[in-house]
Amino acid sequence: MGSVIIRGGRVVDPASFMDATGDVVLTDGRIAAIGTHLPGAEREIDASGLIVAPGFIDLHAHGQSIPADRMQAFDGITTTLDLEAGVMPVASWYRRQARQGRVLNYGASVNWAFARIGAMTGSNEESSLEAFGNAMRDRRWMENVATEAELAGILDRLAKGLAEGGIGVGILNAYAPGAGVQELTAVCQLAAGQNVPTFTHVAYMSAIDPESAAEAYVRLIGYAGATGCHMHICHFNSSSKTDVERCAAMVAKAQAQGLPITLEAYPYGTGSTVLAAAFFSDPEFEARHGVGYDSVQRVADGRRFHDRTELLAAQAEEPSTLVLWHVLDTENNAHHRDLLDMSVLYPGGAIASDAMPWTLADGSTYTGDAWPLPADATSHPRSAGCFTRFLRHWVRERQAVSLLDGIAKCTQIPADILAASTPAMAAKGRLSVGADADVVVFDYDTLTDRAEFSAMNRPSEGVRHLIVSGSPVITDGVLDEAARPGQPVRRPHAER
Repeated sequence: MGSVIIRGGRVVDPASFMDATGDVVLTDGRIAAIGTHLPGAEREIDASGLIVAPGFIDLHAHGQSIPADRMQAFDGITTTLDLEAGVMPVASWYRRQARQGRVLNYGASVNWAFARIGAMTGSNEESSLEAFGNAMRDRRWMENVATEAELAGILDRLAKGLAEGGIGVGILNAYAPGAGVQELTAVCQLAAGQNVPTFTHVAYMSAIDPESAAEAYVRLIGYAGATGCHMHICHFNSSSKTDVERCAAMVAKAQAQGLPITLEAYPYGTGSTVLAAAFFSDPEFEARHGVGYDSVQRVADGRRFHDRTELLAAQAEEPSTLVLWHVLDTENNAHHRDLLDMSVLYPGGAIASDAMPWTLADGSTYTGDAWPLPADATSHPRSAGCFTRFLRHWVRERQAVSLLDGIAKCTQIPADILAASTPAMAAKGRLSVGADADVVVFDYDTLTDRAEFSAMNRPSEGVRHLIVSGSPVITDGVLDEAARPGQPVRRPHAER
């Protein structure tokens, strides 16, 4: 499209510490000018009384589809990346996204779990939620230490994915807790040699030793120190659970010593994963996590499990089923609210949604074109309202963090986490001349998440305009259903 001027808004750009009324001009997919009383353009957006900010960047989004993009667009997101899990093979995944078209900018890391699955079980199925659940029927890749030959196969697959442009290595360590320290060290050495981060779901999440969250973070800190690898901690809140305070102190000390460690969190005390996850089948599940089996709830029908027998039977029958895991009771427990604050407000930490795919009542993943989403489409409320929830609750209502710093956690901080390894990210997460024209315009007074556990597919409200790569996706609060301006975010020198 031609030039656009966003006129008279409150321009908030954490990277330049700007918070002032002004105009922003977009031309040919870039920001062409920022100032006051700028000359007109082919199209004008009246932003009077609205905030103009860089489009939000989600480092942790598993949806990666048209319906997922649309829901995240109303959450203010312009770039959505699947880094914790990632994909495999990388090149074919990027080709498929380009062929079908995407609403938001997209990208992915290389999937370590699927490298393990391929090297240790012989299955080379492309990564997907369904394939992941089915692979859990053969537990060798989850429980076994890799042999030398298997480790070589894992590293070869990861190296190939990085050569194809993968944005680092996604390490789902909690889903394969049997992986040895020698293997993880080798994976981190590979990533460090390529100057890319790893994005880690730490191996353990219990509040008690052995195999506690504290042990997992000591390991992660050790990998950073021993290999020099940039270790990014995924969903710090749900990985640390009720031991956030102890884990935060360890991570902060490691960072103060100069170790390359970053983290993210989402603003919920409830997590989501697949039913076949190894930690659910732990015989000591209740004692180790301080919750009962009724904390695990099936997404599709809302059913909570009663005991271990019922859960194990369901695991065997429907391993890829999405479930919620209610861990922090932020509604009724003040201490749990404080623990979530420690995660979400961690200095220098990013906000990231861990958005899950949308599934229908029959358990199938929804990738169709209907808008609004089908009535029976479910996921997790964070898949619809993560960034808006954070800005509403922590920034506007509680003023726990300033608007400038709050927006930084949604824009500049996630961009900076990736900029050194993925140069394309240096042009995102900021409003400056020459930066990518990824912009969100929102009503600060009405911005809010609307999704609830009883109604997950309600889009957020308050995003008036969303521009991706210079093209409008939302105009005056209305989605352009034909819009497909999303561009790939990928490391350079990739095999095509």
